[in-house]
Amino acid sequence: MDLYFRDNFFNAGVTEILNEQEENAGHIDLRSAFGSAIDVYGQNGELLCKGHFPFFSNKWEVTGPEGELLGVLRSRFALFTKKFTYETEGRGSYEITSPAFSREYEISDESEIIASFRQVNGWFSSGAYLLNNQCDYLDTYELVAVIMGMHAIQKRQRAAANSAT
Repeated sequence: MDLYFRDNFFNAGVTEILNEQEENAGHIDLRSAFGSAIDVYGQNGELLCKGHFPFFSNKWEVTGPEGELLGVLRSRFALFTKKFTYETEGRGSYEITSPAFSREYEISDESEIIASFRQVNGWFSSGAYLLNNQCDYLDTYELVAVIMGMHAIQKRQRAAANSAT
């Protein structure tokens, strides 16, 4: 399933999730301009998962609608690549990688690529993504929360680098 989704300029408000026919497939509630917490809703308006940074942490937690932990995303140091690890509760660990200046990412388990996504332009602004999920055991909407978490981690890293100069 291919889904398009994006961030808002001020990190607050509701943004649509669209399918490949540009039909509504859900929405993301960017809950606050002062934080990075999100709620991901399905096509019928049901809450499917949440994402947030715990206090004083650079790890992004993805939880289910009842608050149960689904997984934790963290950035990994790597030269000439962007690398993240998503560790799930009982479903394995996944690497998210991209060459340094690329806008295309791959999500893989120990043996194969299970999903891919890329940052897109056009009628979307920067911070917009196209996700192609081919995995049966990671929900597409859970991956939306993971990718938005990766985007939030990258924004934090850029802000820290800018304030250090």
